Amino acid sequence: PVDEYDLAGFSVGVVDKAKIIDHKTMKEGDIVIALPSSGVHSNGFSLVRKVFDIENADIRTPLAELSGKSLGEALLAPTKIYVKPMLALFEKVQVKAVSHITGGGFFENIPRCLPKGVSASIQKSSYSVPKIFRLIQETGDISERDMYNTFNMGIGMCIVVPPEEASKALTLLEKEGELVWKIGEVISGGEGVELW
Repeated sequence: PVDEYDLAGFSVGVVDKAKIIDHKTMKEGDIVIALPSSGVHSNGFSLVRKVFDIENADIRTPLAELSGKSLGEALLAPTKIYVKPMLALFEKVQVKAVSHITGGGFFENIPRCLPKGVSASIQKSSYSVPKIFRLIQETGDISERDMYNTFNMGIGMCIVVPPEEASKALTLLEKEGELVWKIGEVISGGEGVELW
């Protein structure tokens, strides 16, 4: 339409070969820690548009279900960028794997960082799910599995570290100003991700 435009962007990263994370040392008992997302992070918006009938919805009125934010404010929260805390982490902690939770949610993204033969066991009660995801789920009558397969559900980045480095990683990330959670561990076998 006239007077409207879409703005899209991307970035490309380069890493020295010596600094590439090698997940081959990952084993049962390694710890999964996570950094929070700032919201929907630009993923699942086709579903969001359908659930809320965005073309006809009131996206400006504050909603009690969103702690006084409007639907528009909650959906358009800027995507959190993790570069600075992650670079600080890489300098001080043995990081075995990293998974950015983006399109495809938990079930597609976490397995990408795991070697064959192991899975990530994630405890859902170990972190907070932002209210926008509960509103999407309730309004659209969407199953929990579909929510975790589409959205980040409040987790923007997962990091696997050895158990002896977990406390150090948590402390370092907190000093970087991050809210951080221990959300699970690596287990033998399984199908990539187990949520409980």
